[in-house]
Amino acid sequence: MSKPESTQEELQRLRSQVAQLRNKAALGELLGTTTHEFNNILMTIMNYAKMGIRHPDQATRDKALDKILAASERAAKITHSVLGMAKNRSGDFAPVDLAQLFDETMVLLSREMQQFRVQVEIQVEPNLPKVHAIGNQIQQVILNLLTNARQAMDKGGQITIKLFQSPQENYVGVSIRDYGCGMPPEVLHRIFEPYFTTKTGPDASGKGGTGLGLSACKDVIEQHQGRIRVDSSVGKGTMFTLYLPISPANEVRQPSEMLAVPAK
Repeated sequence: MSKPESTQEELQRLRSQVAQLRNKAALGELLGTTTHEFNNILMTIMNYAKMGIRHPDQATRDKALDKILAASERAAKITHSVLGMAKNRSGDFAPVDLAQLFDETMVLLSREMQQFRVQVEIQVEPNLPKVHAIGNQIQQVILNLLTNARQAMDKGGQITIKLFQSPQENYVGVSIRDYGCGMPPEVLHRIFEPYFTTKTGPDASGKGGTGLGLSACKDVIEQHQGRIRVDSSVGKGTMFTLYLPISPANEVRQPSEMLAVPAK
């Protein structure tokens, strides 16, 4: 006869199930974004290939080939980014290059940002150390925060990202700043509550509306022994700041439960 679960064991089991569901939701969103990007690229290649076939003059064919080459190069970048994500899909802590993680993430989000007229500026402090993290989990946090920042500027705008070493602390800091609508104090105090959201549902890109995103972001950062804070003013915008511990010189790999982050 099996021994009944203790309250602590049952809580751990439920947390594990929630983590698996979050992971599936985040993976589904990532696949949707990637598939949409590849469909756009394939349509570009097909349309310019047809144009080159229909028009025999050299100038038109040269233009078609240039467009096809550019689209193919973008497809290669997306493939490289997705492969980078796949390499991070382990449950182990490891040294993570945050600048590279942001580069890979922006490959997938760049067209979406262009569609909603949002410019993204990334500033990286020289000689930035790697952090001690599970790359896939931190990438899901980045995706969530960038999506929220983009959604806060329905008329377009700018997102400023800064990566820096926190002074007098063994942390790397990341700030993600938008210049959107901002949040009043009564909303700001509740944003990390599970299921709390001010959104009516997914936007035109199919993202957002569950109220789980920021709650999961906080869980992930705290499980990494890091910190997350937010500053916001109505009409001026919002800034999220993350602090993640610097990777030690002699990395010790540790197993960890996967926690993926769906969009807020």
